[in-house]
Amino acid sequence: MTAQPLALVTGANQGIGLETCRQLKANGFNVILTSRDEAAGRTAAAQAGVGYRRLDVTVAADISALAASLTRDGSRIDLLVNNAAISLDGFNSEVVRQTLAVNVFAVLAVTDGLLPLIANGGAIVMVSSGMGELHVYSPAIRARFADPALTRDQLVALVEEFADAVAAGNHTEKGWPSSAYRVSKAAVIALAKILARDLRGRGIRVNAVCPGWVRTRMGGGSAPRTLEVGAASIMATALDGSANGGFFRDGKPATW
Repeated sequence: MTAQPLALVTGANQGIGLETCRQLKANGFNVILTSRDEAAGRTAAAQAGVGYRRLDVTVAADISALAASLTRDGSRIDLLVNNAAISLDGFNSEVVRQTLAVNVFAVLAVTDGLLPLIANGGAIVMVSSGMGELHVYSPAIRARFADPALTRDQLVALVEEFADAVAAGNHTEKGWPSSAYRVSKAAVIALAKILARDLRGRGIRVNAVCPGWVRTRMGGGSAPRTLEVGAASIMATALDGSANGGFFRDGKPATW
């Protein structure tokens, strides 16, 4: 008997992450739901009928502990969904720092920490947003994000330039938008493209997905999309065995 494929979803005790866990289970996956809030995560996992592991994506020790736990269990991850993200009110240097820490640097850290456990031929989905589109940047910054030869180090340097420009009060004249969330989601799309290129030798597919504007605590009650539709957008790319290095919405290429 073929073992069930294993999917791990970050930041999944509510909203799109939780609904993605439900849909993954319905599609035959063994699912591990992770969250920073253990009580809320265990409750959500029990309700969804999936497994649970605690993970604060910003804490290196948590990532290491999760990887060690999965290794002891002999687990191999077939699908990693990097869903955990924040969207903070206001715009200043501290908001930028916190947003990048969760939405960019933690995504990279979690992926690196779990990469030895991701099966060859597996998949990684980065949950991004239409807010990550590049039209709001200066041509020079847009070209740097979209450079097909962009490296991880260059991407990190690029978003750090944004943080430095906000701290210096000159980000607008340098061509950056006044939104930490926008920059973080553009960076996640760029990271997906970088990792797709770097992991091609292992057959690991890496894509970014826009779930659309969904009615969640983050999206608000006036958002036009349901949780089910938003998670289905993630699922469409997760289950697409040919997609690699792209940015998708509802299973179709999205504008970046």
